[in-house]
Amino acid sequence: MTTYRIGIDVGGTFTKAVLIDNATLEVVGRYVVPTTHAHERGVAKGVVEAFHAVLDRSGVDPKDVIFLAHSTTQATNALLEGDVAPVGVIGMAGGAAAGLAREQSRIDEIELAPGHFLRPGHRFITTEALTDEAALEAVEELRDEGARVVVATSAFAVDDNASEETVRRAAGSLGLPVTCGHEMSKLYGLAARTRTAVVNASILPRMIDTAAMTEASVREAGIAAPLMIMRGDGGVMDIREMRRRPAMTMLSGPAASVAGALMHLRVSDGLYFEVGGTSTNIGVIRNGRPTVKYARLGGHETHLNSLDVRVIGVGGGSMVRVQETRLADIGPRSAHIAGRRYAAFAEADVFDGAGITFIPPRSGDPDDYCAIRGRDGELYALTPTCAANILGYAKPGLHAYGNPDAARAAMAPLASVLGCSAEEAARRILECAGDKITPIIEQLIAEYGLDRDQAVLIGEGGGAGALIPFVAERLGLRHLISKDAEVISSIGVALALVREMVERIIPDPQPGDLRMIRREAFDAVVRMGATPQNVEVTIEIDPHSQHVRATAVGAIEMESAARMAVGEHEARAIAARSFALPVDETYVTAATDGMRVIQATVAGRHPVRLVDLEGVIRLQRSDARIETSSVDRAVAMLEQVWRGTVLGDGRVVAPEVVLVAGRHIVDLAGSVTLDQAQAIARGELEGLPQDATVVFVAMPRLRS
Repeated sequence: MTTYRIGIDVGGTFTKAVLIDNATLEVVGRYVVPTTHAHERGVAKGVVEAFHAVLDRSGVDPKDVIFLAHSTTQATNALLEGDVAPVGVIGMAGGAAAGLAREQSRIDEIELAPGHFLRPGHRFITTEALTDEAALEAVEELRDEGARVVVATSAFAVDDNASEETVRRAAGSLGLPVTCGHEMSKLYGLAARTRTAVVNASILPRMIDTAAMTEASVREAGIAAPLMIMRGDGGVMDIREMRRRPAMTMLSGPAASVAGALMHLRVSDGLYFEVGGTSTNIGVIRNGRPTVKYARLGGHETHLNSLDVRVIGVGGGSMVRVQETRLADIGPRSAHIAGRRYAAFAEADVFDGAGITFIPPRSGDPDDYCAIRGRDGELYALTPTCAANILGYAKPGLHAYGNPDAARAAMAPLASVLGCSAEEAARRILECAGDKITPIIEQLIAEYGLDRDQAVLIGEGGGAGALIPFVAERLGLRHLISKDAEVISSIGVALALVREMVERIIPDPQPGDLRMIRREAFDAVVRMGATPQNVEVTIEIDPHSQHVRATAVGAIEMESAARMAVGEHEARAIAARSFALPVDETYVTAATDGMRVIQATVAGRHPVRLVDLEGVIRLQRSDARIETSSVDRAVAMLEQVWRGTVLGDGRVVAPEVVLVAGRHIVDLAGSVTLDQAQAIARGELEGLPQDATVVFVAMPRLRS
């Protein structure tokens, strides 16, 4: 029986659904409806409408859908628009900590957006005085002051959450929703933990209502599949978790597009660009994982993990600005905001005898934005998309491809003002747009230690074809444009993995500590439905902050259908294309029962590609040394690898080490000591046959 996955991206304007064959991961259906903000069931109405439409058009029975997930802008929009519930905070601590905790649990007003503030109420109870009656009294006082939701926050709740649970019971008896600080983070730092809980609590009532309506609508439609929600860190969580921690869905739109790059394009290293009409989101994928950081709100740090996304005010539809006879800027206003069509999507003869004019896209904007008046009287915008069509960067088949002849004809009036050819005017437009993007690329490559030889620019979104080919050429980097780029977010939602991150402050973490935190992360994603054999856990240790992070990801029935395994020659061909070398210059250095390690020799270096049995490149580096072992000897072999490796140019370096066992790749680079790395390795190898092959990939560290 053929089974399917559905991903629905709920955007500010449109809700887009895709239907994906679970065996081949091919898109077999798609549908777009306007987002139903104003409906009594809210965005849930659009989700179900899109679901029904994509199934009906594809002739698929709802019972054959094994996975359904959607992203949502609701959490982000609620915060940006100030549509939040009043929050009351009850802080708690005992003994000498009470004085400091009283102040740290009192959260000053948080500016959500210009003119929109969250002003939490506050009560404090010492743990010595905390009883059920005292908790109830504090909750009643906050309720009477207008609080609709309560935050319980205790100084050491990461170790003992009994005080917070006392407040939860009291608030529950009055029918008030509660967020406990320990639910949001296991890190010390009462102020940041409380602030995170306040943000979560402020959207909790609205998101609980939305979750209830969405789930009811889905079940009424006869869908029995798990209902998952996109998180801001690139994974999905089940709807039960969303009811508890809705703030985790912040920035789930960009996260969905990244998930598309990871799962649909199978990217292991690179920079992704979600290029819209007005702006571009830029982030990093390293070792097959998106980079994350703590979100900031109102200038303050929270403990909400979200993708590290840099937003730039230039996109495929950004309008050209001219001052006197020079090109002054591109954007930030776009053709979409101005309500103008792109010249590249008109007919060429519309611009016979066309003239240039300058307009403010919106009232109050500068009037230096360029528009071309066609012979039909309509004003058209000149954009990077138009420039890319003129210069041949927007290729047929890309969403950005339009009518190059029309774009060239429309560019002529601007070229006359600038005193150059239409082609030169187009190049100046792309250079101006590229000037905004390239510094961010260079910054991210340096910040995350990306191997420049391996980094690829991944273009997503409808405007990707307008900007990414030019920028990649300018920087001498490879690029690719996502297949189905305009619906990549919906694809990402459908293919996203269950994800959970467990964080602790552990001074000098010992092997037992690492095994414990690894197991906690593993168990968390399995509870949310991930198949245990597909779960991978990565551990990172920051010796300066004593911060230990375990990130677990796993698939829900992703591997339920058999996939065609590639042979050795095909795997080498895949690696050869990535190396840009002939196949006969590649060789298989090592293999497990789920992975081939393929290398080549280039100028004394030995670039490597890890290719799994589905033909996906899971890791790529420009130089590496490979060692193999059996499970029973692996821990001892790791010590040899850890001590240093000699590269092709003779340098001896302490490497980054990756362990490969079966189909799993375990990044040991986050370990600070050999003991820690060996503890992680033992955990990964536990239960495997003692004679099974283990591979170590030792690579030069790309940053100190």
